[in-house]
Amino acid sequence: MFENKVAVVTGGAKGIGKAIAGEFRKAGANVCVIDLMPNVYYQGDLADQKVLEDFARKVLDDYGHVDYLINNALPLMKGIDACSYEEFNYALRVGVTAPFYLAKLFAPHFAPGAAIVNISSSRDRMSQPQTESYTAAKGGISALTHALAVSLAGRVRVNAIAPGWIDTDYTVYEGPDALQQPAGRVGNPMDIANMVLYLCSDKAGFITGENICIDGGMTRQMIYHNDFGWTLQGGNPT
Repeated sequence: MFENKVAVVTGGAKGIGKAIAGEFRKAGANVCVIDLMPNVYYQGDLADQKVLEDFARKVLDDYGHVDYLINNALPLMKGIDACSYEEFNYALRVGVTAPFYLAKLFAPHFAPGAAIVNISSSRDRMSQPQTESYTAAKGGISALTHALAVSLAGRVRVNAIAPGWIDTDYTVYEGPDALQQPAGRVGNPMDIANMVLYLCSDKAGFITGENICIDGGMTRQMIYHNDFGWTLQGGNPT
């Protein structure tokens, strides 16, 4: 299904992005990674417009078209107490502006059946304290997803995935960390990579504009003080 297809993966040098890139390669795709970290294709800062333009030019020079664009790169996470104006804007450039601009640069070059998958977060709908830059970026890319789906209708399907707790070291958790989640475990990068490849496949041909939350059911779980073993002590749930 993915033999000789061209998959662009941002933030593909480690973690979830590395797993996504690896699964595309296993399926026979040509994978173009951009990351701040060293990798085999392109090292650069997604917050820099010239870097994005140079990267897009390289992809098109190498392959002439794009089949799949996976916007996965991780924005900066800092909160209202410590995050500066410049840092907040940097998070948005990485997390929202870069996905928009790459979609724009590749728009004339998407092949028939193309797909964009944006990696958002369950933090687009819930928060912990001091996470404003990351949360704003993830909320932005979630909204960008349905906007692009409408603008690119008939040409490119656009969907998002909102991961919950994903342990990128594939640590197997036991006890409360696992049991608090309705699925009974903490997630790993393959939980996300498998959905990315599904959304890029013909099997998902009637899915566009969606934001699919993969969080083990955590955002569906209602938590109240003294209910089912949850208690609030000193302002923190235990």
